[in-house]
Amino acid sequence: MLFYSFFKSLVGKEVVVELKNDLSIQGTLHSVDQFLNIKLIDIDVVDREKYPHMLSVKSCFVRGSVVRYVQLPSEEVDTSLLQDATRKEAMQSRQAPTQAPQVQPQQSTQPQES
Repeated sequence: MLFYSFFKSLVGKEVVVELKNDLSIQGTLHSVDQFLNIKLIDIDVVDREKYPHMLSVKSCFVRGSVVRYVQLPSEEVDTSLLQDATRKEAMQSRQAPTQAPQVQPQQSTQPQES
């Protein structure tokens, strides 16, 4: 949930999303969901010669599983806040019980042969 909250704070900012197929799209972050699916508006393709078919596209929805990188404006990233949030989340996960439930042996319901 840490990254989801972080990306929600960047809505309305200019970002560059690089996909796993090497397509890089620059645009304004319109929305993001818990699966880190991203909706961009006012987009522009970084390599226009390689992807001329994308020039007419003005907005797009990017599935989170195909994102390689998201480049953010450096002035929008508060690294100390991110570090503190990461530490808190790590501490909470350590304190959560990770013990597996005990399994009780079952008694046989079949009659024994004499």
